[in-house]
Amino acid sequence: MAKQSKKSLARQKRHARVRKHVFGTPERPRLNVYRSLNHIYAQVIDDTRGVTLVSASTVDSEARALVEGQDKTAQAKVVGKLVAERAKKAGISKVVFDRGGFKYQGRVQALADASREAGLDF
Repeated sequence: MAKQSKKSLARQKRHARVRKHVFGTPERPRLNVYRSLNHIYAQVIDDTRGVTLVSASTVDSEARALVEGQDKTAQAKVVGKLVAERAKKAGISKVVFDRGGFKYQGRVQALADASREAGLDF
């Protein structure tokens, strides 16, 4: 079994540190972002019940058609817009942003900005 890299462990530590302060409630759930090398995932989570309310990612069948042939930042924008639209349909307008230990730049920032433009408040 492969060992985890120092970079991965550092991200997990940052994520744990952020999670001490960021908690999703039914009134204001948590918008969680995970960024892998090829894909980006976003979930809106109610931490009191431990339930994912809404999700979107680049591997989604709906999003896959929209992100075909785009660069990763543009794909993140599509996912951000999609998760915001799905959250609005579910009656969620305010969220707490959880960057997942990733730096707030590039794809993570693009997803957050697209979600804000689509109507999510955070």
